[in-house]
Amino acid sequence: MSASKPDVGMLEKRAAEVRLRIVDSMGPDKFHHFGGSLSATDLLVALYYYKMRYRAEEPEWPERDRLVLSKGHAVPALYVCLALCGFFPTSELDTLKQFGSNLQGHPDMRKTCGLEANTGSLGMGLSVANGMALAGRVAGRDYRVYALLGDGECQEGQVWEAAMTAAHYRLDTVTAIVDRNELQAMGQTEERMSVEPLASKWEGFGWEAFEIDGHDMGAICGALDAATAVEGRPVAIIAHTVKGKGVPFMEGQPGFHNAAIGEEQFREAAAALEATIASLGE
Repeated sequence: MSASKPDVGMLEKRAAEVRLRIVDSMGPDKFHHFGGSLSATDLLVALYYYKMRYRAEEPEWPERDRLVLSKGHAVPALYVCLALCGFFPTSELDTLKQFGSNLQGHPDMRKTCGLEANTGSLGMGLSVANGMALAGRVAGRDYRVYALLGDGECQEGQVWEAAMTAAHYRLDTVTAIVDRNELQAMGQTEERMSVEPLASKWEGFGWEAFEIDGHDMGAICGALDAATAVEGRPVAIIAHTVKGKGVPFMEGQPGFHNAAIGEEQFREAAAALEATIASLGE
C-alpha cells in the first residue's frame, strides 16, 4: 500500500496492459464475461498497484488488506492482476476456464492463490467483507477490507442487510466499491430494477459515499485515500464505468456481459488495446 502520490501514468498504462492480458487469456470462440471484467480493470489496478497492502510471496500474511470480489464473474480481471503481482505464474492465465485449471469462471479460493473468498452468487460478498472486518477487530489487526460489487448486484436484498450491519458495527475498515457500468446481463440496470439514487441509498444506510469516474486513475486513488481517512463509518465508492471499456465494439453493449467473440473480433480487440498501450508511451 502506497502512502505517496500515485503515479497516474504508470497506473493507466498498467490498466491497459491488464486489459490486453484479459482479452488474450479469454481468446476467441469461448463464452467469457468480457464486459464486467473490462469495466472493473481500473479499480483493480488502483487497488493492487497503489492502495492495498499485501505480500504475494506470503499470501496468508495476517496483516494483508483483503479484497472480496463480490461480482465474481469479473474474476478474469482479478486473475491477471494477481498473476502480474506475483501470486502465481502468468503462464497459468492461458488455462482460464479449462478443465482442471486453477482459474475457473468464478473465484474458488481453494484453487487460486491470492483469492480471499468464493464468490459469484451475487449479493453475498459484502457480508463476507463484514465478517473479515469484524475478525480483524477482534484480533487487533488494522487491515482494510474492500468489496467490489456490481451495480446490478445492488438489486439484491442481502447487499442492504450487509450495509446495515457494517454501519451498525461502525466498520470503518470496510470500503465497498460499486462498478456502476449501468448494465447487467439482460440490459440496463435502470430498466430492470432501478438502483438510483445509489449514493443516497448508501448514505441513508449510514455510510459515507463518494461518486467518481471509475476510469480516472487520479480520482480512484483519491477516493481510496479519502476512504482510509473516514472514521466511525464504512465507505462506499460509486465508480461510474463503461462496460467493455477499452474495446470499442464492446463498450456499452450488454451483449458482451457473457459472450464469445470470433477470431476477427479477437484480433480487433487486441489491436485496440495494443494501440492504447502504445499511446501511453514508456
